[in-house]
Amino acid sequence: MTDIPTTLPDAGSSPALVIERDERVVRLGDLGIARENLRAGEPPDDDIPLLAATLKAAGQLYPLTVRPGRGKKEEPWMALDGRRRRLAWGLLLDAGEIDGDFPVRVYVETDPARQAAAIVLTNTALPVHIADVVIAIGRMLKSKLTVAAIAKALGYAEIEIKRLAALSTLPGAAFEAMKAGRLTLKQAKLLARLPDPAEQIELAEAALSGHGFQEWRIHERLDQGQVTTHDRRCALVDAEAYAEAGGRSEIDLFGERAPVLLDPDVLTRLWTERMRGIAAVFEAEGVAVHVTAGPEPELPEDLEALGYVYGSALPSEEMARYRAQCEVLTERAETVRSALLGADSPDVADLAIVDMIRAKIAADQTGCGGRVVTTLVLWPANGTGVDVRCYTPEEPELETVDEDAAYTPPARPAAYMPPEVDAPEPDTHGVNHALHGTRTDVATRGLIRALADDPGAALTALISRLFGVLVLRTHVARSEAALTIVATAFAPTGGRVIDTLDGEVRDRLESRRADWQASGRTVMAWVHALPHGEKMGLLAELTAISLDVREERTTLIRRRARAEAVELAQLCAADIALHWTPDTPFLQSHSKPLLLGMLEAMGAEDERARALKKTELVDWVAEQAASRGWAPAGLSWTGSVQDGEAVVTEPVDENPTLADDDGVGAFVVTPAGTAVLESVAA
Repeated sequence: MTDIPTTLPDAGSSPALVIERDERVVRLGDLGIARENLRAGEPPDDDIPLLAATLKAAGQLYPLTVRPGRGKKEEPWMALDGRRRRLAWGLLLDAGEIDGDFPVRVYVETDPARQAAAIVLTNTALPVHIADVVIAIGRMLKSKLTVAAIAKALGYAEIEIKRLAALSTLPGAAFEAMKAGRLTLKQAKLLARLPDPAEQIELAEAALSGHGFQEWRIHERLDQGQVTTHDRRCALVDAEAYAEAGGRSEIDLFGERAPVLLDPDVLTRLWTERMRGIAAVFEAEGVAVHVTAGPEPELPEDLEALGYVYGSALPSEEMARYRAQCEVLTERAETVRSALLGADSPDVADLAIVDMIRAKIAADQTGCGGRVVTTLVLWPANGTGVDVRCYTPEEPELETVDEDAAYTPPARPAAYMPPEVDAPEPDTHGVNHALHGTRTDVATRGLIRALADDPGAALTALISRLFGVLVLRTHVARSEAALTIVATAFAPTGGRVIDTLDGEVRDRLESRRADWQASGRTVMAWVHALPHGEKMGLLAELTAISLDVREERTTLIRRRARAEAVELAQLCAADIALHWTPDTPFLQSHSKPLLLGMLEAMGAEDERARALKKTELVDWVAEQAASRGWAPAGLSWTGSVQDGEAVVTEPVDENPTLADDDGVGAFVVTPAGTAVLESVAA
């Protein structure tokens, strides 16, 4: 036995890699072809006689790679690489030109990994078809080679070896069809997924016979009864939550099909639990909500489903309002899709879904002439997580009246219309939606701070809310909690916390949470033990943080909410300038004319300010406002309340002429020198 060093040249000056190989000379009669050889069992090709003549004339140039034989059915040495040369020597042996003692130089490989490498990597005489590789890997596995050893030898990832090994169980007709070009590798993977071998053979033989491959048949077979991650319920239930709840998944070996969820009941339960929390918001407002992940629930026969309104079904003015509401619904649906992509903030997504459902209700009520939606049905949906259908009681059919007979309509009691406080009507001319949303956002946060500092006003607000929920709404459905009160903290998507306004309230609540946790008591026991002053302060903070008078668009003015905001502002003497003055993020939403108008309103007008760039002007206005403790009066919801009626000072129509750049003035300056925000920041 002679050890022949084989060097592999390496670029550069680094030393060459030396591989020690076991080279021997063996008898031709002791040399066979290993069954794991890529083309073991195939008949000799037409070029074998030419190869035999070459070997006779030139002799053996390259050693064969062999392994020791196994058992009595194999020769002492079995060729892993060199099948064609062994066949060529066989022709010379049959012709009597050589005998069984003819010497053959070989490399002996005893390491299983190197044997696997020799099978695939050194066979370059003919192109290797992927079907041959699959068959060879199947033979390696039958020879007790592990997946790890095969992967290391061939330089493949183990997952790739597992995938090819899965294909090695296909029937022979499938490999013949692959070699004939009638079955692709992707189709072979699809075929391997079928559990029935008889069905595999049937489809493979059909492809080999030229009748095509029925992919649709396999997809239909595999999809039958399966729930995958493409299910609509997965929009609200991510893979992590499903797994934590005990849900099992089955991953496709080839990575081409969506994972299969083996516990759809867990998926349904998680989706329903999350949706029930959203439904409770509307149940507390007197709307009956049915949450279902299956068939449509049984509803009363007197309900009528509302849907999209087409064409000229409504007068032009009502149709315009309906289309505007549909645009709002579309925008809020997009907000939901974006929020659901952020899996780390499910609360934000749930709030966005609530807003979307409200927009759906508003659109359907507008489309049906103002009829009230009394019932909702919620289904799973891709993208937005929920599909909403609104129902309203059917309108009674009018009886046929004899036109000749005198008709006296029945006397009906006049509907009670509660009084409402007049609120400032915003002038949104020239103000875009983003600016209007920014102003109302800041105004909301200012009122939150004012209300949190006045427990008496907060108590009045809370009792009023409870009276409206529990007394005025007579059809409040039961929620899953003991109390049917539902509250939501103010946290609009994309908004920012202002440290000195709502940020201060949030810090107080976080401190109280820490105190409760340190007490070791239940929430109710801890609250009950608080001194009266502390209890009232907590009530004020909780009530304040639920305040929301933000308006997303200039076309969606919440007049009733505005009226309540004016009353609250008067009750707690709201003055946003006590805690905050216009800062850079707020001022950046305003145009240069509006910024210059602020300077004039606070008595800090300066001709040099007109020459400043927008960013410089923003900094200047912020500095002047901070030094004077000034904020736009409208951000404090200014107005006066007398005996339940709000008296609001009408703004002056004049507005100073300013150089326009990216917006139109929204402030008007009164003769007294105060600025009145036309949109009243709500």
